[in-house]
Amino acid sequence: MAWYHAIAKWYWKIRKPLTLGVRLIVADEQKGVLLIRHTYVPGWYLPGGGVEKGESFWEAARRELREECGLVAGELRLCHLYYSEREGKRDHIALFHACQIQPGTGKIDADEVRDMRYFLWDQLPDDMTPSTRKRLAEFCAHSFREERW
Repeated sequence: MAWYHAIAKWYWKIRKPLTLGVRLIVADEQKGVLLIRHTYVPGWYLPGGGVEKGESFWEAARRELREECGLVAGELRLCHLYYSEREGKRDHIALFHACQIQPGTGKIDADEVRDMRYFLWDQLPDDMTPSTRKRLAEFCAHSFREERW
């Protein structure tokens, strides 16, 4: 998967495509917040990914949560929309709060996700990505003011 990501980044820098993405905040009062570690980039991230052709943001969020975490999303609340030019893309990212989740198949895409776990809010990992840290701070403050991811 790392080689594919490297090729994709090269393509994005040349073409600068318009892309759509989703990220999800899965929070549990007892367990904390769910973060994942990908196989192809360092750091802890919010679950999520790209919107596929014919999908809505909501459908993509549900699919990504199922694929990356083996979970089924019930109610999804749109928190905010962001713009990012990282990795050479012109990316519009919808951030959702997965208000209700249920266990799904439990199958996780091992080619994409190396680790997944809940972290208590006062014990978040040091190697969480800066954008993930910002989104969680906004979520805790109930204030989504930034426009850039």
